[in-house]
Amino acid sequence: MIDLTLTELKDALARGDFSARELTAAYLQRIREHNGTLNAYITVTEEQALAAADASDARRARGEAGLLEGLPVAHKDIFCTRDVRTSCGSLMLDTFNAPYDATVVARMADAGAIMLGKTNMDEFAMGSSNETSYYGPVRNPWDTARVPGGSSGGAAAAVAGRLAPAATGTDTGGSIRQPAALCGVTGLKPTYGRVSRWGMIAFASSLDQAGPMAHTAADCALLLQAMAGHDDKDSTCVNEPVTDYCAALSGDISGLTIGLPEEFFPDDLDGRIADATQAVVRVLEQRGARVAKVSLPSVALSVPAYYVIAPAEASSNLSRFDGVRYGHRCDDPADLMDLYKRSRSEGFGEEVKRRILVGTYALSHGYYDAYYLRAQKVRRLIRDDFKRAFEQCDVLLGPTSPELAFALGSKKDDPVTMYMADVFTIAVNLAGLPALSMPAGFIDGLPVGVQLIGNYFDEGRLLNVAHSYQQETEWHRQAPALGGTA
Repeated sequence: MIDLTLTELKDALARGDFSARELTAAYLQRIREHNGTLNAYITVTEEQALAAADASDARRARGEAGLLEGLPVAHKDIFCTRDVRTSCGSLMLDTFNAPYDATVVARMADAGAIMLGKTNMDEFAMGSSNETSYYGPVRNPWDTARVPGGSSGGAAAAVAGRLAPAATGTDTGGSIRQPAALCGVTGLKPTYGRVSRWGMIAFASSLDQAGPMAHTAADCALLLQAMAGHDDKDSTCVNEPVTDYCAALSGDISGLTIGLPEEFFPDDLDGRIADATQAVVRVLEQRGARVAKVSLPSVALSVPAYYVIAPAEASSNLSRFDGVRYGHRCDDPADLMDLYKRSRSEGFGEEVKRRILVGTYALSHGYYDAYYLRAQKVRRLIRDDFKRAFEQCDVLLGPTSPELAFALGSKKDDPVTMYMADVFTIAVNLAGLPALSMPAGFIDGLPVGVQLIGNYFDEGRLLNVAHSYQQETEWHRQAPALGGTA
């Protein structure tokens, strides 16, 4: 049961092979067996999930099944969930129970999905290894001495380890795609504004985007169908018609032109990752696609531009956490200033404090023009590079990550090296484009991911290319040997 994809589970529920309660109970049992090892969940909502499963079975019996009826999912702990802790992986929000559901959570529940719990994450989504969480690091199911990637590492580990068939994540600079690559699952970062951010606690408002993580492109299409669409409560959510993503999965990519950006294949790229990426290209060529070389010259500037813009926005967004209105409050403050200082010093971890300091400096008088404004100009250059590239091709392809899952603790004290883990993903967020990471093989027993990048609101094409590839390969079906009951 737990080895089926989300779309296969949907069909099995429709046939009556098992009930939503039986399916939910199987995943809850799996969580009990393995979450102690993986630390993928912060909160498990067992009673709520079983009650929702019973309600789902009753709806199905009445002929009222929704798009995701009876399907268990996990939500990254950055999405507000009514009466359930929403911590953002931080002591600052350890006791915060949201009074409402985020739009993504509400839409999936309305479609019949059942929430298993809230997944672990880098604190306030700031990290590339899921080691900055107040609740401890998540471990990669393929090698528990290694990181799962971040910040949506808990979601990726839960899906890869069969502790959930699918999960929601958020992607600010690669936080869906990089952990998807390191854990061997499929993850989609939609076009900025395609999915509502209402109820998703902000890190960097012009970059954050919610998206699905699952085993296959078909699974992600199903999830995106439920998540996408205009939301009046989010002023950044675009009023663009929602494509029938599931119907777009024909698998036919004949005549499609795939661009290979030379900047994604630098001389120092691990040759094994380059070979795995080229193997994907050959499969897609056999399926009828053409290949063209393209260039994105400004992409080399994406990491420094991102680490000015994102911390600047974070310093503004996180200013609300002051120990007064909600969140962590220090004990026995001497005065208001002491309350602010100690509440924030105690409530935030080191990486979050580092980025707040960088962002505040970049926005300060005398440095705004030199740093923040210049970074925004670079952002426009990056967007223009992509625009020119899509005049020559339909999708872009390259490695998702320049490296395999690395050892826990190996980069924690070297933030600059850690930041480079997102070197191939950050430019997409700066441009606001959609992108997808899919499993593309293994090296020394560790998953490799390949990234597809599309033009604005072209998620359907990305999903179809990935679906075409997954019709020819079985990488997405591989499961780590965690043991336990199925």
